[in-house]
Amino acid sequence: MSVPASIGVFDSGVGGLSVLAALRTELPDEAFVYFSDAANAPYGERGDAFVIERTLAVARRLVDEHGIKALVVACNTATAAAIALLRSAHPGLIVVGVEPALKPAAAATRTGHVGVLATRGTLVSLKFKALHDSLQGGRVRFSLMPCDGLAGAIERLDAQAIRSLSHQYVQGLGRFGDLPGEIDTMVLGCTHYPFIVSELQHLAGPGVKLIETGEPVAQQTRRLLAAQGRLAAGGPGSLRLLTSGEPAALQGAAARWLRPLPLPTA
Repeated sequence: MSVPASIGVFDSGVGGLSVLAALRTELPDEAFVYFSDAANAPYGERGDAFVIERTLAVARRLVDEHGIKALVVACNTATAAAIALLRSAHPGLIVVGVEPALKPAAAATRTGHVGVLATRGTLVSLKFKALHDSLQGGRVRFSLMPCDGLAGAIERLDAQAIRSLSHQYVQGLGRFGDLPGEIDTMVLGCTHYPFIVSELQHLAGPGVKLIETGEPVAQQTRRLLAAQGRLAAGGPGSLRLLTSGEPAALQGAAARWLRPLPLPTA
């Protein structure tokens, strides 16, 4: 009896667990292999060449050693830098990336002003620029905030740094509210940020809508698997956790955070 192929999920650290939670909710029968490249995290403060090399290396390992049928790149920075090269290197593999949810945010805003929190690597990427430019010039204005150090603080569970950096970056976006020109919608443009949604919501205010990408990514993964007739049916579902860093740290993060997140999505 053959073993059903797994779905690989990859991030530079533990942030991708927020996407994995949505995937397991959407696809409970599937087997998942999650790889955290913690020894090289965070990617958002690395150069494109490094991110591309690591992304291709991790994908090769998941394909060769685990025979995955699909790969979800649960990292905005890796998606922006390497998704096209990844698809070219593995033409038979279903590949799903993530990107900051600018389109859903543009549709959701009532005031016409959206704040975006993301890593510097994501914000300076050509892929993000193309997405941003395609939505500029209309009724919506985007304020972009590179959040240096925030993903790393979340990885370390450094509460003091999380509070300090969150305050700095959210307040730096501008004025929040429901009046014309005020920010009423905020995009969480890194998969780490949903883990501190309570802190971010507190800083932005209860009336501000926060948007991330886990649920849409999970739905897209289901659609692509279904189109190829590769959905698992009736399985118990399973999860294997792998890391280039300290296994105990990933196990602890999974125990803490691997659950569906109470966050509005597109």
